[in-house]
Amino acid sequence: MTTASTPHPWIGSLQVELDALEAALLRSDAPAVELASAALQRVLQQAPGRISLSEPGNVQQQDLLFAAERFARLRQAVLRSAAQSQRAVTSLLPQQAQQPTYGRRAGGSSLGGAGRGFLSA
Repeated sequence: MTTASTPHPWIGSLQVELDALEAALLRSDAPAVELASAALQRVLQQAPGRISLSEPGNVQQQDLLFAAERFARLRQAVLRSAAQSQRAVTSLLPQQAQQPTYGRRAGGSSLGGAGRGFLSA
């Protein structure tokens, strides 16, 4: 960072919450990911209306762009994790699944729960 400008406090808060979300994802700690996501959402809702980004190469501009790129990557990781969790629930507890992978008939089946989960996966 070439300029002596200090980072905006909101950008610092955003980076702290991104760190927490990343750490929770790396630990595969679903409750911590949920809490970190909620905390990140609160920080995003408190975004200032205006941050001075007028000078190219400005520290705040660089920090904000870095945080935005990081947020996009972590968002994708959260979505992948949620999809994996949903697939696991669908496979292990087919009666709890909201949307099966393949459509099943509404009528009963002669197969048990485990067989039904295997066939629907």
